[in-house]
Amino acid sequence: MAEIYEGALDKGLEGVVACSTAVSSIMDVTLCYRGYTIEDIAENSTFEETTYLLWNDKLPTKNELADFNREINTYATLDPQLVNILKTIPSKNVHPMAWLRTAVSLAAHFDNEAQDNSPEANKRKGLRLLAKMGSLVTAFENIRNDKPVINPRNEKSLAWNFLYMMTGKEPDAELVKVFDMCLILHADHELNCSAFATRVTASSLSDMYSAIVSAIGALKGPLHGGANEQVMLMLKKIGTLEKAKAFVKDALANKEKVMGFGHRVYKNGDPRAAILRKMSQLLTQRMGEPHWYEMSAMMDDVVQAEKGLLPNVDFYSATVYYSMGIPIDLYTPIFAVSRISGWVAHAFEQYANNRIYRPRGHWIGRQGLKYTSIENRK
Repeated sequence: MAEIYEGALDKGLEGVVACSTAVSSIMDVTLCYRGYTIEDIAENSTFEETTYLLWNDKLPTKNELADFNREINTYATLDPQLVNILKTIPSKNVHPMAWLRTAVSLAAHFDNEAQDNSPEANKRKGLRLLAKMGSLVTAFENIRNDKPVINPRNEKSLAWNFLYMMTGKEPDAELVKVFDMCLILHADHELNCSAFATRVTASSLSDMYSAIVSAIGALKGPLHGGANEQVMLMLKKIGTLEKAKAFVKDALANKEKVMGFGHRVYKNGDPRAAILRKMSQLLTQRMGEPHWYEMSAMMDDVVQAEKGLLPNVDFYSATVYYSMGIPIDLYTPIFAVSRISGWVAHAFEQYANNRIYRPRGHWIGRQGLKYTSIENRK
């Protein structure tokens, strides 16, 4: 048995290549979607266009993008019967990701193609999931606050509609642009935990909804999608710039984790964090609370100097979302609103060239035991 595992066992599968993919790649500090750098895409694309790229391995023509946007708009409104059921799901003192996990599972019961695994049906299901994820998250926000669920507006972007459905007010154009860029930055990230969960479930030829529910369960964890929420709670706990330096130094001295720093893959810096840092500075100044950025930047400097650790995507996205007035516990669901594009792309790729995942476990337990009757056990 030993030769099976020699050179292949690694805690957390770090560095182990589990599949071939052409969706996104990470090479040193360069993140690419289908060969395009994240800096290029974030500056020039939209979230819808980025999703089309991830799903189709090409940038769309003007007509292709218009058709894609029309399809998204067709599916974005939640079925009224589904909304009535969603209102019965407990939403008080419930983590939004737990609620979203249930909501997506329920949505499958309103999709006549839920069990159809043909490529054509999966494409349509992918579109429905992409279109409805923001509608579900904002429905949760309104339901838990005893407010009516707001339907999206046709001909508007996913970013615009998300901010609109949160409040019922037309959002500021600059905030829409920033939020759209945030969705792009979080759209995919190679074989991360939730993407892997998607592929593992899809590899059994289970349906698309099951694969996405698996992904949501993985994203919920504080070591994956939940980290951005924890970053803002940490900053709120610290409170002031004056206390921030001492907090970080004490945490590092006590070998406590400072949320938002370090990354399993990026050793020389997360390229998304650099983009989000600029957004954080801009938006915190705009809201009249620049100390949130100043605290973050100072903590960034201290952690780099003391430990050589660099911030990841979660660190600055926290203050960006906070500056936009988004409730802290919705940061991870917003991650899902974005990452649905990558999850679906990975599901498409898995279904197209499938073999069920079945890794081996390296046995470290006892062997050769014999059953003893209960009367003779000590």
